[in-house]
Amino acid sequence: MPTERTADELKHARAVREMFAGIATKYDFLNHFLSVNTDKRWRRLVAEKLKDVLENPAALVLDVACGTGDLALELQKNGKAKVFGTDFCRPMLEIAFRKNGKNDSSIPYVEADGMNLSFADASFDALTIAFGLRNFSNWENGLREFHRVLKPGGKLVVLEFSAPVIPGFRQAFQFYFSTILPRIGGAVSGSRGAYEYLPDSVSKFPDQKNLVRMMRENGFNNVEYKNLTGGIAAIHTGTKN
Repeated sequence: MPTERTADELKHARAVREMFAGIATKYDFLNHFLSVNTDKRWRRLVAEKLKDVLENPAALVLDVACGTGDLALELQKNGKAKVFGTDFCRPMLEIAFRKNGKNDSSIPYVEADGMNLSFADASFDALTIAFGLRNFSNWENGLREFHRVLKPGGKLVVLEFSAPVIPGFRQAFQFYFSTILPRIGGAVSGSRGAYEYLPDSVSKFPDQKNLVRMMRENGFNNVEYKNLTGGIAAIHTGTKN
């Protein structure tokens, strides 16, 4: 059963849900514009990590915090597995659902909190989450919930912003991320707070090695990571014990 959350954790979840609801209509445009479309390549790399699972027509794959559905669509495009998406922000899910029609797709989208998933134990062969784990009010409880719904031997793939590792580039990116990005994101979306929240949430999230440790401590083995674009982001993978 999911761990009962504190009042502060529930307050955090409500604030995050409302924030994403407020920027839903501009979310895709800003993702691609602010990353110069690098986010699309990162999602393709997630699909590559799950190539063996995706090629199995009997496999079930869950994309948690799926937002507007871009990763779920990428996963479905790269195999025969049945892909599901889930998110707790209805305006984002409505956009994801509309993309089914535009992409000749039929991905089921379920409105549910990533820390209280609406699925039975050991349901999925793989689980993905892209740029969503750091928004959880309790990262370890989220990992335990992922572990619960995965089958024994199931794979977890986490795509998340991380700590840049190249000196010089690190400082330049931090200036862009904390100063330039909030201005552009705020001007386009009408919610500067959402794009000030982004670098703030990344700064508080575990770096590459600490996320490896956290995944291991919460039931995953064979945990490893790959830095993307100098460590701006990283893909972490693990297998359920």
